[in-house]
Amino acid sequence: MDADTYIQRLKVSNSLRESTLLEMVKALHLPAGSSGLDAGCGVGLQCLQLTREIGPAGHITGLDISAEMLDYGREMVKKAGLSERISFREGDIGNLPFDDSTFDWVWSVDCVGYGPWDTMKLLGELVRVLKPGGIVSIAAWSSEKLLPGYPRLEARLGATAAGMAPFVQGKNPELHFYRGLGWFRQLGLKNIRAQAFVGSVHAPLDDDVRQALEELIEMRWPGVASELSPEDIAKFQRLCLPDSPDFILNLPDYYAFFTYTMFWAVKP
Repeated sequence: MDADTYIQRLKVSNSLRESTLLEMVKALHLPAGSSGLDAGCGVGLQCLQLTREIGPAGHITGLDISAEMLDYGREMVKKAGLSERISFREGDIGNLPFDDSTFDWVWSVDCVGYGPWDTMKLLGELVRVLKPGGIVSIAAWSSEKLLPGYPRLEARLGATAAGMAPFVQGKNPELHFYRGLGWFRQLGLKNIRAQAFVGSVHAPLDDDVRQALEELIEMRWPGVASELSPEDIAKFQRLCLPDSPDFILNLPDYYAFFTYTMFWAVKP
């Protein structure tokens, strides 16, 4: 997927996730006026939420490996009048370009612990640049129920390679995102916590939420035809393609929910 397409998807999906991510930010009780790192920030959408929580005296650094995303983020932050409070840095989370004990807190969503990378190395880097007494948090999309009334089809979709991604077949169970408590313990962190945060939507859907759900359904189960029975393929196409008259989002009583899971702890 090219950067422009991915950026567009991030923007569209934000209306679906924004309130849930804000609940997660608030649960951290970040100190007013503090300095934080958003590791794997993408275009910086969460930076905007984080800066509201820490107030005008705080500062956030967004780091990502994609120059295109960071360029978009800088322009977005500039338009919001927040360039003095949010800055961006291109870099690799596995080798953060910051000194030890630089930040009061570190945050990473849908990145550390969620992809195919060396989880402990990445998490160790987040802890390295965190000041003693600071908070480190990682969070990721963890589940969804998008097809009300069709639990068997949704269960079968969830069992496909795409449906399980990024939890690929053959992955060491200890590297599954839900094992985050163990990672934090290995790093010697304290006050370790875990919590699921739930977002939900229901009809009538406004245009932004509907578009976000369309993008989510398209992204969640790409290329599943080879893993489904002919009957399930037909049902999937009938319910999950926007041009179908039976598209699931057209239900007058449509309801769906999803969860994010966040682990957070304090550096001794």
